[in-house]
Amino acid sequence: MEIHYLGHSAFEFITNGKKILIDPFLVQVPNYKPQNISNIFVTHGHGDHLGSAIDISAKTGTPITAVFELANYCAKRGAKTIDMGLGAWKEYDWGKAILVPAFHSSSTPDGQYAGNPCGIVFEIEGKTIYHAGDTCLNAEMKTIGEIYEPDLAMLPIGGKYTMDIEHAVTASEWLNSAVVVPMHYNTFDAIKVDINDFTRQIREIGKVPAVIDIDGRMEA
Repeated sequence: MEIHYLGHSAFEFITNGKKILIDPFLVQVPNYKPQNISNIFVTHGHGDHLGSAIDISAKTGTPITAVFELANYCAKRGAKTIDMGLGAWKEYDWGKAILVPAFHSSSTPDGQYAGNPCGIVFEIEGKTIYHAGDTCLNAEMKTIGEIYEPDLAMLPIGGKYTMDIEHAVTASEWLNSAVVVPMHYNTFDAIKVDINDFTRQIREIGKVPAVIDIDGRMEA
């Protein structure tokens, strides 16, 4: 499986000819063309995560998977949707996914309530990947580590609105993921960090910091 970083918290997973798009806020990849996307996932309703999801779905028929209230919001605006709650696996033709708790807020760009913010655990090609969405450090990560045992964790590190580097390091220990991908940093001045500090601290706890350049790719 290939992981394509699209900036901020947006990723594209490529697996066996399928493309899975997560939190498609695409301002940092202006030349990216969302073609042949099988599924879109959105962790919560804020504009820097909902991004272009509705537009892509309305134009292509690609379904958006999101928590119930956010899925309904998207459907009313022309998107095809798959609504979910927290805590039950959903099977797809490329693997499966489950929504898990995130501790944050969630409203749509026009101020409507968008349900619970979520993280997402994916099982693809025998690998387990955890995309935390926007969240603070919280004890649910211990449960996620114990039950799902993610091989790779995608964690926000920018601070102010989410975890900072220090708390992401603790989350990495609780999740017991061998590889940690930072996200939600350096997009805006409010979430500027020294990525070298993240790399150093993650290495100090014996894990692999996988810093992906914007529009860069890695194998998982």
